[in-house]
Amino acid sequence: MDSLYDISCFAAGLAGNIFALALFLSPVTTFKRILKAKSTERFDGLPYLFSLLNCLICLWYGLPWVADGRLLVATVNGTGAVFQLAYICLFIFYADSRKTRMKIIGLLVLVVCGFALVSHASVFFFDQPLRQQFVGAVSMASLISMFASPLAVMGVVIRTESVEFMPFYLSLSTFLMGASFALYGLLLRDFFIYFPNGLGLILGAMQLALYAYYSRKWRGQDSSAPYAH
Repeated sequence: MDSLYDISCFAAGLAGNIFALALFLSPVTTFKRILKAKSTERFDGLPYLFSLLNCLICLWYGLPWVADGRLLVATVNGTGAVFQLAYICLFIFYADSRKTRMKIIGLLVLVVCGFALVSHASVFFFDQPLRQQFVGAVSMASLISMFASPLAVMGVVIRTESVEFMPFYLSLSTFLMGASFALYGLLLRDFFIYFPNGLGLILGAMQLALYAYYSRKWRGQDSSAPYAH
């Protein structure tokens, strides 16, 4: 039974890592455009900074001295942190003005300082199990804010009756990643994992439902428009 339980936990966590990779790769198209134009144009770097902070905090939660047995949480967020940092570096390099460049650098310093504050506070002021609870609460709040960010895009879809700005594969990856890590958290009986990812699962399902409903109307209104991908 224990081996079956371990295999189930590993499978759920590994699936979550794979689906998360699709999310981390989703901005590649944007950065191909930036590289081609040699300018960030009107793209906003803030989402990548927030994503970096989220990945760093959740990475910290997955490390053994904070929450033992959560290695797959650490691997997915370590990978995510590398991707977000690469995107931010490209943003800094191709910023269309010195003011924008300095703004991104300043916010990056704040992100690093914020993570350093959380990590050091968790070590110096808390012993177990309070350390896990403290970092878990911070990471859960961060995850919920990340999962809630597509709500604005969903509002745009409803107002415009178009799914142009809500790619299907992105919504599907959010749904599958949320489902995988919600299951992973349930198997580990870890509220800080299954609760925010359960919300991500629900929001992902809502995005897919909107996509199914409005994509038909969108294609009907403009049959020549390319299918969102």
